[in-house]
Amino acid sequence: MTTWEYLTTPLLIHNTAAILNNWGKQGWELVQVVQGPEGGLVAYFKRPVTQDSTANAGLAAAAEAARQFEGDVLSERSESKGDTQ
Repeated sequence: MTTWEYLTTPLLIHNTAAILNNWGKQGWELVQVVQGPEGGLVAYFKRPVTQDSTANAGLAAAAEAARQFEGDVLSERSESKGDTQ
């Protein structure tokens, strides 16, 4: 029987294709996109768990997604304020 691991990540409208391609390259299959509780889009992914993968592979991927998202949000805020870095 196939065992799955799952991942959710916010989708930024201006960078949707890059986000989806990034997760696809890592073996994640897009299952669904829904509106999040605060109005943004949230993507749900899955991929089969293999014997080679570590138990925390999904957690590591989620942590990386959070870091990327936080960086994108900070960049958006700087751009909207006219800040340059």
